[in-house]
Amino acid sequence: MPENTSAIDIEKLTSLCKRRGFVFQSSEIYGGLASTWDYGPLGVELKRNVKDSWWKTMVWERDDMVGLDAAILMHPDTWRASGHLENFTDPLVECSDCNKRFREDHIDSVTCPDCGGKLSDPRLFHLMFKTHMGPVEEEAAIVYLRPETAQGIFVNFNNVVTSTRKKLPFGIAQVGKSFRNEITTGNFIFRTREFEMMEIEYFVMPGEDEKVHQKWMQDCMDWYTNIGVKPENLRLRKHEDEELSHYAKATYDIEYNFPWGWGEIQGIANRTDFDLKAHMAMSGEKLTYFDEVSGQHVIPYVIEPSLGVDRAVMTLLVDAYTEEETTTASGKTETRVLLKLDPSVAPVKVAVLPLSRNERLAPLAKSVYDDIRKNRLIEGNVQFDDAQSIGRRYRRQDEIGTPLCVTVDFDSLDDGCVTIRERDSMDQKRVSITNLAQEISSLLIGD
Repeated sequence: MPENTSAIDIEKLTSLCKRRGFVFQSSEIYGGLASTWDYGPLGVELKRNVKDSWWKTMVWERDDMVGLDAAILMHPDTWRASGHLENFTDPLVECSDCNKRFREDHIDSVTCPDCGGKLSDPRLFHLMFKTHMGPVEEEAAIVYLRPETAQGIFVNFNNVVTSTRKKLPFGIAQVGKSFRNEITTGNFIFRTREFEMMEIEYFVMPGEDEKVHQKWMQDCMDWYTNIGVKPENLRLRKHEDEELSHYAKATYDIEYNFPWGWGEIQGIANRTDFDLKAHMAMSGEKLTYFDEVSGQHVIPYVIEPSLGVDRAVMTLLVDAYTEEETTTASGKTETRVLLKLDPSVAPVKVAVLPLSRNERLAPLAKSVYDDIRKNRLIEGNVQFDDAQSIGRRYRRQDEIGTPLCVTVDFDSLDDGCVTIRERDSMDQKRVSITNLAQEISSLLIGD
């Protein structure tokens, strides 16, 4: 099938996401809230599949990883120790005419990109959201919504080592919400103020950090290609010295080639022993690891692979969005829109489509549907769709990225077979209902 040759229109993708139930504007009935998004029925499934794939690959399939789910609200001293209260800022400029604000490093001119007005001198803008704990809004009651999940891992270092008896090197993984009061947001779900992160803090002996850093970069790149992202759309970029965060010895970004250009989708940082040392100094607690070989207590170095779930979802949607020219049985040329999502992340794995709503077909179609969704060989969401013509239903499933459609027709009543249609090639083959679950399983996992 011919691939689309033009740049993907983000407006088209946004429209598809709303129409098909992937992503909605948050609080839309009240006019919406800027840069906040709600995941609809299909978006929830896609997002869950991304997180499950990451957790399976990075935690379950390794014997050097454990998980954690730390609280969003943490003691304010956490952020003093980590340097966030002092250093977590962006340079802000404001237009004197339209009063819009921009990150200084995101604009190329000395005038407002929207109206041409004069921009103010840059001033530092703090990115952490404040709130108050307890009934009184006073200075002593200030707490912060976490801007990253990492600090919850660092402050639990002793707890995890003691409870799991893990030996270096080992990692702690966490999936959870984070919040950043970004000055500039946009590009759909790419940059938002509330987002979900998948982070690992991988603890290693000092001196082994650079080798381990390189290995994590390859492992992370492999995960993206394994869930279907085209390798030619990915690249690694090393941070220049002036870009490095206050805690980092070295950082590499995995970038994706979006319609607007290369954008960061994951950071892999060498945080050295900065965080553990900082929390030791602030808390007075000893956060060290006893090395039985040397007989000494050491402060491990840390490699941090960190990515946003929302950006991973955005990457998959952009990478999978395809428009193809097809010819109908009558010879008419049509544009087929489809999401070529890998089956491992597709929000719907299989759709069961009776040829029509004829009452003779309904019992068998429902039986096939129940057998597929309850079969242990098939893991994931299965849909039943009998509304409109079979052609329209195929197109609907193509648009949401369903890898396989199973059609129950009148011949099925006699021969006990159904038709499996494959999304990308549109190839169809007849399969016995008795062997259907095994066949579907093989097609989904590529056996």
